[in-house]
Amino acid sequence: MTEQGTSRRRFLTGAAAAGVGAAAGFAAGYGVRGVADADAVPEAVAAEMAAVSDNVVPFYAARQAGITTPQQERLMFAAFDVTTRDVEELKRMLGRWSAMAARMTEGKQVSDSPTKPAQPPFDTGEAMDLGAHSLTITVGFGPSLFDDRFGLADRRPPELTAFGTIPGDAVLRPELSDGDLCVQACADDPQVVFHAIRNLARAARGTATLRWSQLGFGRASSTGAAQVTPRNLMGFKDGTRNLRSDDTAALDTHVWVGANGAAVAAEHEWMRGGSYLVARKIRMEIESWDTDPLDDQERIFARVKATGAPLTGGDEFTAPDYDAVGSNGAPVIDVDAHIRLASPEQNNGLTILRRGYNYTDGQDPATGKLAAGLFFIAFQRDPQTQFKVLQTRLGKSDLLNEYIAHIGGGLWGCPPGVSAPGDWFGKALFT
Repeated sequence: MTEQGTSRRRFLTGAAAAGVGAAAGFAAGYGVRGVADADAVPEAVAAEMAAVSDNVVPFYAARQAGITTPQQERLMFAAFDVTTRDVEELKRMLGRWSAMAARMTEGKQVSDSPTKPAQPPFDTGEAMDLGAHSLTITVGFGPSLFDDRFGLADRRPPELTAFGTIPGDAVLRPELSDGDLCVQACADDPQVVFHAIRNLARAARGTATLRWSQLGFGRASSTGAAQVTPRNLMGFKDGTRNLRSDDTAALDTHVWVGANGAAVAAEHEWMRGGSYLVARKIRMEIESWDTDPLDDQERIFARVKATGAPLTGGDEFTAPDYDAVGSNGAPVIDVDAHIRLASPEQNNGLTILRRGYNYTDGQDPATGKLAAGLFFIAFQRDPQTQFKVLQTRLGKSDLLNEYIAHIGGGLWGCPPGVSAPGDWFGKALFT
């Protein structure tokens, strides 16, 4: 894991919540953290710590933050099932979420109303003194929300169609998959993201329940142009050729719905300016990987582990030469190597914006092995012609498949941003 910036609140990531229900989502530990003694910290370091904690990402904007925002170090992702059948109640909840998100992303408590001593506090309090830490809160709507409960069936875009079983998805676990709503909370402090999800889940009681959740650490891709490429838990640099937040032309082509004047059906206009989120919880067979020789690991990724350079030479950002042939007459980059199967050059220019995180759930009690891997998140304009096509190709023959398994995830449509107080997540969907 590559650290970007110094946080004043260090922690050793431990067992993370991935269970069903709010109790499971909130009871599992996020890790052990040590709080720095301010008196013992050099002045320059203290100033850097303060800058990190005080950094605010604007909430009110044309597009939701947390998509092209330079990727933060910590994640809590949560999927919710809506339990009410009253559309007005659902709308009120989304309005509460929006108002709370606006405050939390500024480092404030969820409400400034005074709490009476005989009533529970409006805010749970664990992030009271921490600052914003670049918190972003991104909300999406799943295909299952568009059933007969709320009169939304004709408002579901064809892009928001459940994939069914595609190669690599055979072991997806229902208790770790899907959901009517999703919330992605990202920040540079673990307690800040936990606080955000905890309080949104609390505000949803009686309207929606937590279906499953996942904690992530050590971003496994980079979206900011100045960010160093991080490493995944297999030790390889991950996301070298990811889309960057400053490449607006590429983002308009691959990420934003309706960009460049693209047609959007009238009943689906609520998604114009938004993007589709695909998540996959990908378990890594850590112990097996750790016994694999270096040359085979590098053959699987087709990159040099130490530098991230392609096996055909150069540095990390040198374009791979997929036509290069070795002295044995075989392609230097294996025909089933991960970077070949996923590369835009080998997929007619197809690409997605990756925003994944490493995760660990501690130890698998059934096997005694480390329960760890990649929580993959990607944003795109059309998941049916982007993620589904790429995953079908990877799932069929990627050399990496021997060491990974997709065990959870889902698909959600993330509408455009909340414009101002009084607006709320997905308001156009309901009007």
